[in-house]
Order: sequence, then C-alpha cells, then structure tokens
Amino acid sequence: MFNSVFLAELGWAFMGASLGAGIAALAAGLGIGKIGASAVESIARQPNESAKIQTAMVIAAAFIEGVALFAVVVCLLISFKQG
Repeated sequence: MFNSVFLAELGWAFMGASLGAGIAALAAGLGIGKIGASAVESIARQPNESAKIQTAMVIAAAFIEGVALFAVVVCLLISFKQG
C-alpha cells in the first residue's frame, strides 16, 4: 500500500513542518522580547508618554503573535498532508 518513496516524502514533510513551527515560535519570542525591551527603554526616557508606548507595544505584539500563529497553522497543515 505504501511505498518507500511516499514514506520518504512524508518524512521530509514532517521534518520541514516541525522545523518551520519551531522557527516561527522562536522568531515570535525574539520579536516580542525586542518589543518589550524597546518599550521599557522608551518609557524610561519619556515617562509621560507611557500610555501611548504601551498601546503601540501591545498592538505590535498582537501582530507578531498573529503571524506566528498563522505560520504554525500552515506547518500543521503540511504535517497533516495525506498523499
């Protein structure tokens, strides 16, 4: 029923999907960490603008999380691919 070529292609798909999901999660973590660090530094420099800075930080973090979630969903779709 399954031949060795199909199993090899399926293995590559699983490996690519898992690497893609891991890289997406890592990149999202690094991006949100950079946003947080920059926001704290900006608030330290201009404390009176902290509300605007925090709002911009939360919006940017949400966009990064959305892109990371989309990437993980695409990787899951690849891993659930049937011949």
